[in-house]
Amino acid sequence: MTLPKEHYQHIPSVNALLAAAPIQELLASCPRWAVLKETRAIVQAMRDGLEPIVVDSQEKVAWHERLVREIGERAKRTARYSLRRVINATGVVLHTNMGRALLAPGAIEHMTQVATEYSNLELDLETGERGSRYEHVRELLCELTGAEDAIVVNNNAAAVVLCLSAFAKGRDVVLARGELVEIGGSFRIPEIMELSGCNLREIGTTNRVHLRDYEGATQEDTALLLKVHTSNYRVIGFTKSISAGELRPLADRTGVPIMHDLGAGCLVDLQMFGLPSEPTVQESIAEGADIVTFSGDKLLGGPQIGVIAGRADLIAQLKKHQLLRTLRVDKLCLAAFEATLRIYRDSKEPEREIPALRMLGLSASSIEARAKTFSESLRGSLPASCGIQLRPGQSQVGAGAAPEAGLPTTLVAIDTKGTQAAIVEAALRRGRPPVMVRVGGGELLIDLRTVPEQDETLLAEVLCAALAV
Repeated sequence: MTLPKEHYQHIPSVNALLAAAPIQELLASCPRWAVLKETRAIVQAMRDGLEPIVVDSQEKVAWHERLVREIGERAKRTARYSLRRVINATGVVLHTNMGRALLAPGAIEHMTQVATEYSNLELDLETGERGSRYEHVRELLCELTGAEDAIVVNNNAAAVVLCLSAFAKGRDVVLARGELVEIGGSFRIPEIMELSGCNLREIGTTNRVHLRDYEGATQEDTALLLKVHTSNYRVIGFTKSISAGELRPLADRTGVPIMHDLGAGCLVDLQMFGLPSEPTVQESIAEGADIVTFSGDKLLGGPQIGVIAGRADLIAQLKKHQLLRTLRVDKLCLAAFEATLRIYRDSKEPEREIPALRMLGLSASSIEARAKTFSESLRGSLPASCGIQLRPGQSQVGAGAAPEAGLPTTLVAIDTKGTQAAIVEAALRRGRPPVMVRVGGGELLIDLRTVPEQDETLLAEVLCAALAV
């Protein structure tokens, strides 16, 4: 838009705006670069005809004050960290978009110590020679899983890529059709096989595969018998699959290793939380898998990390592979992971110390009691038009685990009446801190399973501010 020439003389300069008393006060707490950036942006918007210009002298003072307020608000938003805390009131425990598993206090403490001081990351303190970063968690992993050896990489997808590249490049990998999974971010097993340079030998049908299918596909050029746990979906009804234990005689007879990609690595029986049983890492090793890959930041409850555990000779091959260095984990992840594994080894009740497991283990009655107290505390603070009710609901595990199973919970349902729930939900996302809730039936649905008790007061404040808009 082209402005009349006389309008340009009414546009305040950047320096004039910066000289305003509120902006000068703001500069004491807000970085100058952010204030300057937003001041320039507003001035440019006026020049481009995108921001209104007041020419009436009687209105100029109020207009100038509004510009200064807007600069301040925008500068504060600009100066915030991009990655920041969010209150998760969705009831999805391992929410991928919100960082999955929360770390245990012990993991945070050890990670902080390693981050702020020098460490023996790759130093053998006995010999004074260069050591291996993988040794810090190798013994713990072997002890907890029953594997002969183990290494870690930066996530489970990397673990799968490394194994396929190292063991099967240019050769065949046998996999049941019903296990050709896709996970978040379009990570697809067939494409990953192609990227890793191996050939997919697909067997069986979508719902059924037999041992004879594996036997018929295992040839001289077969490098791996691959099993992929279908953690994020279920095929039910007329189905059949073959376990690693059932494949063991074939593997022994042909010398072809069994690789089991578990996805979400689990070290405890989820049935204690009322969820369907998921295969644990130690069960997969005991059953006969030669190599098991799994995540550290899902059901295990640690940092983002990928684990490869299994036969010592196969792990030795991986340690020599050139890809390993490109996929290696840093000292902070190692520190947090070591501390998490020590909880599993040393604690009598790891499910109480690992935050993700503790949330999964919260009883329906305890959440109902918290929901009642929380809703009562809100009643006097919310606008009179808003209604609050308690509704039965289901919490979710998240991260692709137990997709069909939910945990009974009590939802705090807020009827926003005159304001669309989607508008309030957007205001909550822009809150300080941002709050994530569910929306259903025109109501805001809050599940306290994933909200620490100490955050309930802050959650209430953000809710009231959003609903007052």
